[in-house]
Amino acid sequence: MLSLEERRAEHRALEARPFAASLGALLDEAAARFGDAPCLVFFEEGLTLSFVEFRDQVNRAANALRDLGIAKSEKVAVMLPNGPAFPIAWLALARLGAVLVPVNNRYTARELRYLIEDSQADALVIHPDYLAVLDGIEARTALLSDDRIILVDGADPRFPNRWDAMLADASPVFAASEPVGQDDLLNIQYTSGTTGFPKGCMLTHLYWLMCGRVSCYTAGFTPKRLLMGQYFYYMDPLFLLVIALEQGAAYYICTRPSTSHFMRWIAEYDAELCLIFEFVYKQPPDPRDAENKLVHAWLFGLTPENHADLERRFGIRARELFGMTEIGTGSYMPADHDHMVGSGLCGIPVPFRELRVTREDGTEATPGEVGELWVRGPGMMLGYYNKPEANAESFSDGWFRTGDLFTRNEAGYHRIVGRLKDMVRRSGENIAAREVEAVLRAMPEIEEAAVVPVPDPDHGEEVKAYISLMPGVAREAASPERILAHCATGLARFKLPRYIAYVEGFSKTISDRVEKKALTAGVADLRAGSYDRVEGRWR
Repeated sequence: MLSLEERRAEHRALEARPFAASLGALLDEAAARFGDAPCLVFFEEGLTLSFVEFRDQVNRAANALRDLGIAKSEKVAVMLPNGPAFPIAWLALARLGAVLVPVNNRYTARELRYLIEDSQADALVIHPDYLAVLDGIEARTALLSDDRIILVDGADPRFPNRWDAMLADASPVFAASEPVGQDDLLNIQYTSGTTGFPKGCMLTHLYWLMCGRVSCYTAGFTPKRLLMGQYFYYMDPLFLLVIALEQGAAYYICTRPSTSHFMRWIAEYDAELCLIFEFVYKQPPDPRDAENKLVHAWLFGLTPENHADLERRFGIRARELFGMTEIGTGSYMPADHDHMVGSGLCGIPVPFRELRVTREDGTEATPGEVGELWVRGPGMMLGYYNKPEANAESFSDGWFRTGDLFTRNEAGYHRIVGRLKDMVRRSGENIAAREVEAVLRAMPEIEEAAVVPVPDPDHGEEVKAYISLMPGVAREAASPERILAHCATGLARFKLPRYIAYVEGFSKTISDRVEKKALTAGVADLRAGSYDRVEGRWR
């Protein structure tokens, strides 16, 4: 095991290595170095793109988008399933100095409209599967005209721009019209927050270059095969793509994520590095679970009691990695720290990052004392797009205030304690309580609503909604089924309340906000007395 000083020396060496000039430049370097080696492997589709083929497709897309009028700094929303078009579009926008706005493909029309309006998107790349959502936006053509919609894998007479035809007609040779550098904006990546609606994190080329290199370093080896089990609109699949480009690794990509198939894919495609989540561990054990070539897996908030058994069952090394969309990677448990398995600690600062546990008055907490985690370093987000008030609240003298409660021990290892933010984190998704509450309050029969998290062994947390009805409204007129049907028109399925409870009214704070602590204080089981959407019964 490396000493602390040896590890710091490694960090300094990594920090001294130059990055590519941009993500497009990294793609060119990868094509030159790795040529016809497999880069993107869409194994369920039977499609493989080599590094050279990927570069050529990116160049075609960049030329086609430029011909359509997409220029530097323009924003393009992308709502696609997993497939070649998403990574090609991302790198093509990087070539142009334009900006990707990833869209969760489970969004409703309300959520999609918000993202397009808030990001001020100039165009939308979309799959036909999601046109019903697009069509659900009132006065959509005033928001985005038909000629600013690009359809992937399909045809619709309303939309003249078709992705496949555009790329087929474009040149595989690209010459930049404007210079693009590390500090140019590349993504507006939306993440939920305490404002009640998603906020767009402004992420640069350097952010992604740094994410890929630093994350790969934390794994402690150079992988040759990666596997991704998420949708591309998350940040994790994007930094894995950067690792593939920098290391020459083959990147195996599923069409539709599947918890039950995940370890079979890992074994079948000899994946060496991946992210693994608790619900993979929760799958029924299989005698072949350890028959794989996985070297390292990153963990995010795994129940500490399950850590050692996860390593035993799958025959792997698994280590905690803490990160946020706003900061990229923040801390990691070193690969050689076998003695920390099951500790629940999320490790030490990664290269390029300083971490500080801070009291309410801004002073640094002592070891073992709970405080808010503040993070500082290059290559973090530039700020929230068009949210000056949120930026003023989130930054202090160059430090980003995470809103997460941490402790740090004498040796410098960090532990997540909880959150200051009013959010529910379900299966890796951040769900803003105020967004769900806003949709609930839009139902005429509901006077007020309050959303709280309920601990759950499979998903981490579930959404519980407390409902206060309008005077004179009977519960039969606003049954759980009706409430859920109403929510389904404005919320993605993963945001729907699992538990619903009725109250006669809410205790309010001095600022006239619902006092949520009064709802949950002293309650041993927050499920008791609630309607359970999943089980279809009152508990």
